[in-house]
Amino acid sequence: MAGTQRAVAAAAGVLLLACSLAPTATAWVSAHNITAFLNGHPEYKLYNKYLTLTRVCDEINTRAAVTCLVLTDAVMSTLVSDAGDELGAVKNALRLHSLLDYWDVKKLRALPDGDTLTDTFYQAAGNAASSHVGGVKMAKLEGGGFGFKAAASTGDTYDATVTKALKQTQYDFAVLEISAPIEFDGLFDVPNVSNITRLLEKAGCKRFAALVAGTPGVLTAYQAAMEKGITLFAPNDDAFLAKGAPDVGKMPRADLVALLLYHAVPSYIPRASLKLLKSAARPLRTLASTASGQYNVSVVARGDDVSLDTGVRKCRVADTVLDDTPVCMFTVDKLMLPVELFADAPAAAPEPAEAPSPVEALLSSPPAPPPADVPSSEAEPADHKHKDMKASSATAATFRSIGAFAAAVCYRLLL
Repeated sequence: MAGTQRAVAAAAGVLLLACSLAPTATAWVSAHNITAFLNGHPEYKLYNKYLTLTRVCDEINTRAAVTCLVLTDAVMSTLVSDAGDELGAVKNALRLHSLLDYWDVKKLRALPDGDTLTDTFYQAAGNAASSHVGGVKMAKLEGGGFGFKAAASTGDTYDATVTKALKQTQYDFAVLEISAPIEFDGLFDVPNVSNITRLLEKAGCKRFAALVAGTPGVLTAYQAAMEKGITLFAPNDDAFLAKGAPDVGKMPRADLVALLLYHAVPSYIPRASLKLLKSAARPLRTLASTASGQYNVSVVARGDDVSLDTGVRKCRVADTVLDDTPVCMFTVDKLMLPVELFADAPAAAPEPAEAPSPVEALLSSPPAPPPADVPSSEAEPADHKHKDMKASSATAATFRSIGAFAAAVCYRLLL
């Protein structure tokens, strides 16, 4: 009987641990998809198009508790015109229209008198000159309804009002249609990406910048790719001095060109999009890639940590130097060594294995041995054996019942 009680207690512990981990598991999975939702609403086709082109959709889809202020095609065309039809400027505006909190109509009705400031994706991206500038103010209007304006606006009037609630998934995802764009002076200012080497130097990648500028054909290839989209992974200066780094000054020119082109991907992939790429997915093509699949690189994402696997080593993606659609630049902590050039390089030390979860550790632990003073089963009377068999059957049945219950509860939690 005591054994059965201990078994029940252990099974209950497993149930509690598993269910306590369920909310963590749900945090890894995006619960919404803004572009998929808007696909069912053709009146927002233009807004949806620019969400995809700028990849702001990936930023939205990897966050919980967000509110999207969307514009109909007629209104969106005004915003695009105000932005000079420049993707980087449109991206700034889309981020300003994406709020870092859940606001449905019920929550808006509960707003206090006066303005309420809410944070935006524009602030989170680091584009705002200050935390106040990139926010959005909301208020209940005297005649009814709800008004929105940029926190940087100096006037008393509101740029836009809520015209329709399209989606309200409580505490997670809301989509509200508003009547006009939210703008302010300076919103459409974007950095000048024409001087790549200057940007790299400021980011602490002076050695890499000098190689790009001093190796014929490389800078031209980067600039040509910028028209359609490019993502550049620039090693910092310490990467050239690290153990295992090649002496690039002694490399044949053709190999050096291939190495530098290998650090660029001919498409725009901001950090939020990199995090969504699966390690098992098709490797990324680089500017050095061939038709036969040489000089490709794989992305390994674990939560917010993103690395590039060349087949020789893994390089951690560190800071964002520039995110101005269609150009993105990151720093990496190591030189990216393609296996086609460095197949004989020493293999990187294996990464430590991830610690098992509490549930996995509990379930994989072997049963504790019986105390030394407990007599063996061979010396027990027959009626004791019979009782133990009944207890074992009862224990097994208990485990099966609790296991089924645990599976059902956790399944519901994960939905």
